[in-house]
Amino acid sequence: MIAIQKSADRGYANHGWLKSYHSFSFASYYNPQKMGFRDLRVINEDYVDPGKGFATHSHRDMEIVSYVLEGGLEHKDSMGNTAIIYPGEVQIMSAGTGVSHSEYNPSPQDLVHLLQIWILPDTPGLTPRYEQKKYPNEEKQNQLRLVVSPDGRDGSVTIHQDAKIYASLLDAGKQVEHQLGANRHAWIQLITGEIVVNDSWLVAGDAAAISEQDKIAIAAQQNSEFLLFDLA
Repeated sequence: MIAIQKSADRGYANHGWLKSYHSFSFASYYNPQKMGFRDLRVINEDYVDPGKGFATHSHRDMEIVSYVLEGGLEHKDSMGNTAIIYPGEVQIMSAGTGVSHSEYNPSPQDLVHLLQIWILPDTPGLTPRYEQKKYPNEEKQNQLRLVVSPDGRDGSVTIHQDAKIYASLLDAGKQVEHQLGANRHAWIQLITGEIVVNDSWLVAGDAAAISEQDKIAIAAQQNSEFLLFDLA
């Protein structure tokens, strides 16, 4: 079964300095039919104005993944980490027992465009941790590059959940395939371009929730970028 979520059906919030599209219920956007998919709880597509950002705030018991698409996002947290996340990098912050952080666009002229992803942890009350890695475009070009996993395999960042995230840059006319294990599910978030997932057509901003499928075939109709979540 493949269920398509159209880009236009996402929640939307305009805070002036921040424009955000919500795949699932978040903050003032509440939809009881969209409380997440498996352990995937949040996918927000955020656009942050130059010189603006999220003031210091706290999280606990959540695996928070940041995937920057344009610009640079400055991160500071109560664990002492300070970094700027650029396109091609993946950041994971395991909030665990509690962590405070801020996220800020340090550029005076450039917008920041990113996906912020929350995944429920497999165990509450873990020790907070931080990890950030860069994945060159050639590692994602016309293939699925594992960037997040529960065991850090193949140089991926580690998450406290039975979930994997793959990133891909797929040229027009190219195709990749992914085998889902028994009782596994997938979510595909299309960032740019157009793809066909098995027999379903997606355009930028669309997503596909996939269950009861052994194989996922993804064919690009245009140059495309997407994330594939493999979930228990």
